[in-house]
Parts: sequence; structure tokens; C-alpha cells
Amino acid sequence: MNMIIQITTAIAMILSIIVPFGYFFLGEKSKKRYKKSLVANCFMFFGVLLVATVVSFAGTASVQAASSSADGLATGLGYLGAALVTGISGLGSGIAVASSASAALGALSEDGSLFGKSIIFVAMAEGIALYGLIISFMILGKL
Repeated sequence: MNMIIQITTAIAMILSIIVPFGYFFLGEKSKKRYKKSLVANCFMFFGVLLVATVVSFAGTASVQAASSSADGLATGLGYLGAALVTGISGLGSGIAVASSASAALGALSEDGSLFGKSIIFVAMAEGIALYGLIISFMILGKL
């Protein structure tokens, strides 16, 4: 039964990509038609992904209930901490790179010799995400 669900899910995901863009390519190509096919693609793909996730995790509730609650809570909070570290550091890095990269591009348009100095600030902002990822791996290593 599980294999049938996996095969059906894979076929549905492939069709969720092929059908909307087949609709676009077979008709008159316009911006409005492209947007419609892209929206249909996104809704179909993520809908199938959501249904597949619910179906695949439907039978695992009894296994999780059998494990000890104290050990399960600590492990769950560890995974939550690792996810938060990665997500928040990525968000902070994105904000920092957005402002520093736009300032660097403005400075480069004025004077091309500032490339080396400006790339250092962009790389420092990107380092925030890497440090968060390293801490996340350290947390996962303790679990």
C-alpha cells in the first residue's frame, strides 16, 4: 500500500508541473496566460506535497506515542532549536546582504576600484548564515 501511495504521489507531482506548462505552450503565449499557468503549477504542486505529507505521516502516530515522553520532548526541542538557529540566522543574513550589497553596487558604479572593499562587507554579512548553520550542526550532533 505504501509503495502505491509513493508512486501515485510521484506521478501527481510530475503532472502538476507538466499540465500547467503544457497548457501554456499549446496556446497563445502571453504574459497573462503564463501567470495563470505558474499559479496553477504552484497550487497543484504544493497541494500534492501537502496531501502526500499528511498521508505519509498518518500511520506514525502510534510509534511516537510509544516512545518515552521526556526523551521525546528533549529531542523535539533540540530539533526545534536547530531549525530556529538556521532560519533566524538566514533571515538576518538576508537582511544584511540586501543592504550591504545594494550599497556596494552603488559604490561600484561611482568608483570601480572599491570592489575589494565592498565585497568584504557582503561576505561578512553572509558569514552570519554560515555561523548559524555551524551552530545548527553542533546542536544536531548532540542529539
